[in-house]
Amino acid sequence: MAKTKSVYFCQSCGYESPKWLGKCPGCGEWNTFAEEKVTISKKSDLKPGKIKTQCPIKLSEIEVLDEPRVRMPSEELNRVLGGGLVAGSLTLIGGEPGIGKSTLLLQNILSIRNKKILYISGEESAGQLKLRADRLGKVSDNTLILCETDLDNIFIQIENVSPQIVVVDSIQTIASGKIESAAGSVSQVRECAAALLRYAKESGVPVILVGHINKDGAIAGPKVLEHIVDTVLQFEGDRQYLYRILRSIKNRFGSTSEIGIYEMVQKGLREVKNPSEMLLSENREDEMSGIAIGVTVEGVRPFMVEVQALVSSAAYGTPQRSVTGFDQRRLNMLLAVLEKRARFKLGQKDVFLNMAGGLKVADPAIDMAVVASIMSSNFDIPVSRKTTFIGEVGLSGEIRTVTRIEQRVAEVEKLGFETVVIPKGNLKGSKDKFKLKIVEVGKVEEMLRFLFE
Repeated sequence: MAKTKSVYFCQSCGYESPKWLGKCPGCGEWNTFAEEKVTISKKSDLKPGKIKTQCPIKLSEIEVLDEPRVRMPSEELNRVLGGGLVAGSLTLIGGEPGIGKSTLLLQNILSIRNKKILYISGEESAGQLKLRADRLGKVSDNTLILCETDLDNIFIQIENVSPQIVVVDSIQTIASGKIESAAGSVSQVRECAAALLRYAKESGVPVILVGHINKDGAIAGPKVLEHIVDTVLQFEGDRQYLYRILRSIKNRFGSTSEIGIYEMVQKGLREVKNPSEMLLSENREDEMSGIAIGVTVEGVRPFMVEVQALVSSAAYGTPQRSVTGFDQRRLNMLLAVLEKRARFKLGQKDVFLNMAGGLKVADPAIDMAVVASIMSSNFDIPVSRKTTFIGEVGLSGEIRTVTRIEQRVAEVEKLGFETVVIPKGNLKGSKDKFKLKIVEVGKVEEMLRFLFE
């Protein structure tokens, strides 16, 4: 007969303890343990010799077959997944509330005409989903909607319908009757995800889960949830801007270096084929000071970023340093390099820096564009909009080489720019492959001398 007992779980990492603890031994967080009721079933005794085991085989004898994939209508989604959904895979999509996770999935599954799809919603009613589908302008007879939160009833309907793709929105709302804790708890999320994983592997049907995130931006629930699934996708973006980035954090069937970029429009999410045009201002006729173009790489895709800077005298005595989309500590470092190595007095001036388009850039190759925009605003001399900058700035004022320089320069040439400023010796004899003017600099002083002399 099954017994019920109390177990304490860490709500941050899923660590299990028989008693309450102030500090979690697993993740070190304080006051994260919550009591949950778990059911222990008595296992039947197995006779010796009746257990079926797997025999070890040689690695060279294992046959590797190509995994069949289900192509999604969105090419950006296919790129991030590594070519499409793998049969029998479990995919988790996480993101902030209202960022567009449900919209992304709904507009994709409504465009699939040759597959029977079961969309399980634990957060919205059928009427709400119908209104969203009408707003997206898509209706599909192959998509079945089930508004249910009980795991046992979900599997009954799955058996009756026999879908070819299953979507669960969201995993934190699903609860199993075998566990007495509330939906969204560590034990419920773990049990429901494990049950859906068993179904996906046994049936070969791909399952997509939607997951909430916590205040730190990580997938809510136990960390074991990310270990169970095959693919973890993060849907990012600022709701003040229209652009969204789909990023792969874990992918057992493809690369984690790919990203997909979308734009939120009235009829859902639109794919952005050329991110460089998205991140550059459309007004190219009037050249203004404080603007420089850099090249960054997200995943394996290089694209152009417009760096905007404003330098003015400190009006309130204490200089301000305001940054949007860039690391403020790195900006302080670059200002110190200009102060010490290039002899520019910026200590008593306000400096405001912004990455156009709402993008957050962590690539050090954007350093030279940041320096160029700051000095352009300081001198009130515009930088040519046909010039781009690629290079990392070191503490001694040297311009350090960056990775994937050929891909970056190729992107610059493709978009019609005339000049690119790169670190000295970075291309190593590959300059003849490009037709645009390539300027090599070794120090910050050389770059500023090229721009303003």
